[in-house]
Amino acid sequence: MVLMVLTLIISAVPYIYDWAVPPQQNVPEEIEALKKLMLLEAQRQRNNSYHKDWHPAVREHRKSFPKPELFNFDPNTASGADWQRLGLSEKQAAVMLRYTANGGRFRKKEDLQKMYVISPDNYARFEPYIQIDKASLRLNKTAKVEAAGNSYPAKSKAIIVALNSADTLELQQVKGIGPAFARRIVKYRERLGGFYTPEQLKEVFGMDSLKYLEIKDQLSLDSRQLHPIFINRTGFEELRANPYLSYKQINAILQYRKQHGNYGNIADLKKVAILPAATVEKLAPYISFEHD
Repeated sequence: MVLMVLTLIISAVPYIYDWAVPPQQNVPEEIEALKKLMLLEAQRQRNNSYHKDWHPAVREHRKSFPKPELFNFDPNTASGADWQRLGLSEKQAAVMLRYTANGGRFRKKEDLQKMYVISPDNYARFEPYIQIDKASLRLNKTAKVEAAGNSYPAKSKAIIVALNSADTLELQQVKGIGPAFARRIVKYRERLGGFYTPEQLKEVFGMDSLKYLEIKDQLSLDSRQLHPIFINRTGFEELRANPYLSYKQINAILQYRKQHGNYGNIADLKKVAILPAATVEKLAPYISFEHD
């Protein structure tokens, strides 16, 4: 009986020990390692889930993409092949080349962040490898102008384009204006009713002072080609397209005319309370006070 009791007690000792003594907690190093493993596993699962959503043709196409390669490069002289080796797509590389071909320059590393095709992640990867040669920056300006002249003889000639009547193709003959800028200029011109001063080009999205100085001498302007705003008979829809007027200001102009009758001159227009004097001055060349 004694032996049986002792045997039972000895058999129960491991269970009693596990119950009485809690398992030892992981040391800090083990906890940190476990966290990293959990994060890696979560990332792997997200990636697998994302890739499963791709169409098989897309997955097969992406397999053909070359693996990005990092190397020292000068963004002012990099070729399309260089940008693609770095990981940009063919279209993104073309955007970078157009920028430099049209006179754009990267004078410091941070300038690359202004390009919409360079994502923050890509810039972070490129930044240690960007090497801008200041001496070649000055030389390349002349070299690229000559190269552009050889490739695009039409643009190398000193031509004058009529700003208020040129279509997008004619505007692209101006050195410094590409297809995107040409479309923006025409669209803004339509909203305005024509340009009465070349400086209105600075109001076109993306047009800075340097770009304006580059193109202004290649443009002619005939302010007689403006489309007038017949202020005493125009309605809300006609005024809505004008870039100088907000909805509230348009309503105020129409309400004032309704309450006080037709406008006789610019002084009457200045009586509209929410119209700033600067806005009235911008509108003045377009306003016609002709009555029905």
